[in-house]
Amino acid sequence: MRVALFVTCVNDTLYPDTGRAVVTLLERLGVEVDFPAAQTCCGQPQFNTGYRHLTEPLVRRYAAAFRGYDHIVTPSGSCAAMVRDHYPRIGAKAAAEGRGTELAEIAASVVPRTYELTEFLVDVLGTTDVGAYYPHTVTYHPTCHGLRALGLGDRPRRLLEAVGGLTLRELPGAEECCGFGGTFAVKNPAVSAAMGADKARAITTTGAEAVCTVDNSCQTHIGGTLARQGSAVRPVHIAQILASTEGDVW
Repeated sequence: MRVALFVTCVNDTLYPDTGRAVVTLLERLGVEVDFPAAQTCCGQPQFNTGYRHLTEPLVRRYAAAFRGYDHIVTPSGSCAAMVRDHYPRIGAKAAAEGRGTELAEIAASVVPRTYELTEFLVDVLGTTDVGAYYPHTVTYHPTCHGLRALGLGDRPRRLLEAVGGLTLRELPGAEECCGFGGTFAVKNPAVSAAMGADKARAITTTGAEAVCTVDNSCQTHIGGTLARQGSAVRPVHIAQILASTEGDVW
């Protein structure tokens, strides 16, 4: 089984420890992980702001970078959703414009091989107990892309519930958006900040020491809002919790 890590722009630039945690976790489970250096952005920022044609070269680059791998694993629900949900639409739109089916075929080649981390663990490796140990009280925020686009369901929760030492607290209004939404936060800052404040208050009421998600983009927004509210709750990516073991907590 050939597995590649798609680390994403946000993690590569701001949260490299998340990528390292994914490799640590998968190698502990007996998976050999490659990191294709040719990988770049999935194209989500361009696509979300209406620049579909500028996204097309990134679709091609993604497919070329990960050619030959059985599985592409990413610690980002939003980037996984970009590939799985929007790449086929980009390909179909190109075909509808009379530019042939090449892009649609390229998209089809990567969609079934691209997995968000918790999907890969549960659906491909068939495990929920990854041997993790994290002696803290945690609450889980299901991000919009993970919840609505990918349909992750209870996979992240099942993984967290199996972590040694971890106490999982229910998050009130868990399914409500945190307010980030990528460019939404830029174009609608007041609404975004209000939604973030509501989410942060809900997190604080749980009494949890940490809040985790499957997306560091949402984690950035939540963490920043918590800090501005003076909360001691720390944001942490689920990969770092699952990579933690007794004596080696990420």
